[in-house]
Amino acid sequence: MTEYSELERQTLRSAAYGAVFLVSTAEPGMMDMVKESFAASKAFAASSPELRDVLRAGGLPKVPKGSPAEIENGVLSALQQSTSILQAKGQPDLDGFRSAVTTAVDRVAMAAGGTSDAEAAAIGKVKAALGTG
Repeated sequence: MTEYSELERQTLRSAAYGAVFLVSTAEPGMMDMVKESFAASKAFAASSPELRDVLRAGGLPKVPKGSPAEIENGVLSALQQSTSILQAKGQPDLDGFRSAVTTAVDRVAMAAGGTSDAEAAAIGKVKAALGTG
């Protein structure tokens, strides 16, 4: 089992949930947001037990605050930091995180009846920050 510091855990949580937040808010709608949160939860629940533990532990993730641009920059930075953290821990951890986050954002976008252009753009930024797009 890979060991993570509390700061690393918080960065991973903030990145994962922040990515979902970016895609969810790209196309606003209260009912859509509920569907999207369930879709993200299901995607994260299907990840490895170790990653699930990291994403669940430690309370609420800290999504950056500020203007939409500041939030986006903060989330993308956290995704890049997560990639660096996980590269140092080993490829399986990095691959699992990338897979969980990209699956979550793809499911979030599809949860409300299809992916809009704004959601697709947000997904592209998330995948680029993860090094997969």
